[in-house]
Amino acid sequence: MKFLYHGDNLTVLRDEIAASSIDLVYLDPPFNSQAGYNILFKDHKGDSSDAQAFAFKDTWVWGEESEQAMQDLLVRYGELATFLDETVRRLGKNSLSAYLVMMAVRLVELHRVLKPTGSFYLHCDPAASHYLKIVLDIIFGAQQFRNEIIWKRSSAHNDSKRWGDIHDVILYYVKGKKFTWNAVHTPYDEKYVQQFYRHDDGDGRGPYRLSDMRSPSPRPNLMYEWKGYQPHANGWAYKPETMQRLHDEGRIHYPPDKTKRLALKRFLREMPGVSIQDVITDIGPLSSQAQERLGYPTQKPVSLLERIIQASSNPGDVVLDPFCGCGTTISAAEKLGRAWVGIDVTHLSISLIKERLRTDHQLLPGKGYEELSLPIDKAGARFLAENNPFQFQFWAVHEIGGTAFGAVGDDRRGKKGPDRGIDGQIFFRTPTGGKIEKVIISVKAGHNIGPAMVRDLRGTVEREAAAIGVLLLAHEPTKGMIQETAQAGSYEWEGRTFPKLQILTAADVIDGKRPQLPAGSVNVSLERKPAQSLTGKKGKDKGATPLFAD
Repeated sequence: MKFLYHGDNLTVLRDEIAASSIDLVYLDPPFNSQAGYNILFKDHKGDSSDAQAFAFKDTWVWGEESEQAMQDLLVRYGELATFLDETVRRLGKNSLSAYLVMMAVRLVELHRVLKPTGSFYLHCDPAASHYLKIVLDIIFGAQQFRNEIIWKRSSAHNDSKRWGDIHDVILYYVKGKKFTWNAVHTPYDEKYVQQFYRHDDGDGRGPYRLSDMRSPSPRPNLMYEWKGYQPHANGWAYKPETMQRLHDEGRIHYPPDKTKRLALKRFLREMPGVSIQDVITDIGPLSSQAQERLGYPTQKPVSLLERIIQASSNPGDVVLDPFCGCGTTISAAEKLGRAWVGIDVTHLSISLIKERLRTDHQLLPGKGYEELSLPIDKAGARFLAENNPFQFQFWAVHEIGGTAFGAVGDDRRGKKGPDRGIDGQIFFRTPTGGKIEKVIISVKAGHNIGPAMVRDLRGTVEREAAAIGVLLLAHEPTKGMIQETAQAGSYEWEGRTFPKLQILTAADVIDGKRPQLPAGSVNVSLERKPAQSLTGKKGKDKGATPLFAD
């Protein structure tokens, strides 16, 4: 399972990711202090993605999305909604309360997709960490909280009227009593080594420190003399046979004065290092000259993600990052032999991640991972059309209420290959319910378009005895195409007429435009078995739903 999703992570989580399918979640959502980065990150042409602006507005400005999220939580998660409702009333409907609500609906879904043995890490800053911890305590249960991890992200910060702000917070939770934990160690500090590992016999085994060999508590059965050395009052810590083995291996230090205590040699090279602690100071921020730096404003060091992934997952486990940005989590997971799922709302990030996967891991879409796109802005739709025409076709057909041609049973994506001019279909029941009509959809993702495509669609509509044909374009139609469409005639229903052939562009779809059909028509294309998502979750069966206004 290796998937890269381009789209709103809430939509992807709800519609594509199966419950209890993820071993480790790490997320690094934009902080309040970093919200502007969503707007500032641009492509090589200097263009930012509208998706970034939408994400910024939905996350940091209280509005319709925030109200809808609250209503959703009230219906499904009463305790959490009660806390948020009280918090919003006390804080007011501002950027922080909007952030908490929009995070809460996503955190609920992330908890759902975690396996019972799964682990969860939320990277945030101190401005909201205390609120987020309460939200997570409600979702996971306070007893599932493991650590508040402090990452020292910079050495100094010149804040004139407060303590220097130099750390981030990472909240660590587990879903159940049984969870993955692998001991991870870091190298000893050089000063520590110099202070304690002061001995070296010059035999190639390197420096060592001396450790007491006495029993920590009285052991009468271990009171024996060893090579002229008397035991401590508590006795030795080892049985005679163990002492002999340590002697044979040259691990016992024998002081010349036999009234002194024996000591065990602990060699530096055999020590695992220091167990990881909840204050991380040995991983600094990326410098401007760092080789791994990609120019992404909030990029985290890959070593930080490697530490988290090593500690809380095993090879073959699935790692999910719903705000995958420049792909550091994905890259670390790939390096460590984990499967992964990455989600980001902007096509700019997706481009960066794809290039990173290609250069660092020699992975390409369809050859090492699957790329799935649910664009929410015009730039994202154009990007999809240029980079993956088949996925653009699926997205466009799906967005206007159709099903891909060749979709059978659980597979609604259809199949590549000859389609006889049909990329998708809509079946609608007329308002009186007496007849089911068919709409043929033809999708063109390229720049090279012209009137011949309209004529081809007209022939297909006539051959299939369809009511209407829709030509769905990635780019604007030519004047000749518009003229050809106008000459194709009309579909009539109860004295009202609708264009027989209709043109919609990707921009139209993003703006919410849909095929012109009789008001009150019902889409019966979806009256089938729910789709099985690529990650195993059954999709939502919308049944017979109202179609589009005329």
